[in-house]
Amino acid sequence: MPLLFLIGIISCLLTACDKFSNVDLPSSQLTAGNVFKDKATANAAMVDIYSKIRDNGLLTGYPSGLTSQLGLYSDELNFYGLSGTSQANFYNNAVLATDADINQLWTSSYNQIYAANAVLEGVSNSTGLLAIDKEQLTGEGLFVRALIHFYLINTFGPIPYITTTNYQQNSVAPRMLETEIYTFIKSDLEKAVSLLPSQYIGSERVRPNKGAAQAILARLYLYMQMWDEASNTASAVLNQSDLYLWPTVLEGIFLKESLSTIWQLMPAVSGANTYEGGNFIFTQGPPPSLAISETLFGTFNSNDLRRDQWLKAVSDGTTTWYHANKYKENSFTSSSVEYPIVLRMAEQYLIRSEARAHQGNLEGAKDDLNTIRNLAGLSNTAAVTAEEIIEAVLHERRIELFTEFGHRFFDLKRTGKLDQILSPLKPQWGTNDRILPIPESELLLNPNLLPQNAGY
Repeated sequence: MPLLFLIGIISCLLTACDKFSNVDLPSSQLTAGNVFKDKATANAAMVDIYSKIRDNGLLTGYPSGLTSQLGLYSDELNFYGLSGTSQANFYNNAVLATDADINQLWTSSYNQIYAANAVLEGVSNSTGLLAIDKEQLTGEGLFVRALIHFYLINTFGPIPYITTTNYQQNSVAPRMLETEIYTFIKSDLEKAVSLLPSQYIGSERVRPNKGAAQAILARLYLYMQMWDEASNTASAVLNQSDLYLWPTVLEGIFLKESLSTIWQLMPAVSGANTYEGGNFIFTQGPPPSLAISETLFGTFNSNDLRRDQWLKAVSDGTTTWYHANKYKENSFTSSSVEYPIVLRMAEQYLIRSEARAHQGNLEGAKDDLNTIRNLAGLSNTAAVTAEEIIEAVLHERRIELFTEFGHRFFDLKRTGKLDQILSPLKPQWGTNDRILPIPESELLLNPNLLPQNAGY
């Protein structure tokens, strides 16, 4: 069967559903065996999932993704666009269960999970793939399934954990407790770590390896307050000195060749760069849509090199605004120079620092914290006690990881500081805003998703 025809079948297979709770297999399901009989087409099925993660749902760099929406929802970004839009609703904490973007975040995510499950089932049933290829693809499928569920549970609260393409079963799947979800995520990631190779497929780090699975697992352990496991797993990533290299200067961290990158997504075509660049960069004021908030800008020390490197001022002669400038390209170049980076070394140092402080390893915690600070041109931390170090780490996470997939919001949430920080800044903020509503259309299709999250 021709390769292009099979790739068309894959696309049909992996995009067969508009809604997670009403997922039926396409009429082309009988060809799925052919798809997973051949390494090239099986790989194409997996790569297709990454393109969907890049273009839609929680991790897209488009305005609809968490980077923008949770930046507006918390205290990273100010909004200058039209009222009544989805971004305006996030900025004003006026999100509704009927909002189209809420539905899009949910359904795109579960479509990606469905696609990962389709790959897992296809690979498991394949008689044509070599064992080494089965391990790679199974590890990648488990990685994606765990990754998307991780963001879903932290965004929407209790959710179903979907491990099959059986649409009858999925259509009535109940929500699970956070502890149950985290147990499933942990299991999938641990299996992925055992299956994925240490080395990357290709040179561009766009297919996850063992280190990528360990990086998400270290974050999961941090969220679960499993300090020993978080520290050890972050170390397992950072100790791979043959793969990952901590930079000596800030320049180049967000270029596609950066050796501090653990996992990134490839642009759709050669010459394209990140959606984040197009989303954040503006050249004249007032901003057309988004700008860095005054509270975030004021958090940077005047000597912090990241303020100069990762923020850019735009003035109309009277007022000055700043846009995120981690990615510096907002249009096509002769060849792509920036890929959207999902995982990078800096987060692992910060995970280990926080975990070490909780363990009582204060010198080790400060060493990791100072690794981040010194690269930014700052002196060693003045923090002494465990509590001071943890606060210093959270401050550093705010500076280092801003506009990267909602880290700020999730950090405030997991540390119980959402109300304290956001209530004075956002008149409409309420405790129930710590999670988003389940889409109304999904509740109507699957009563087992009831009750709706409080406050909606």
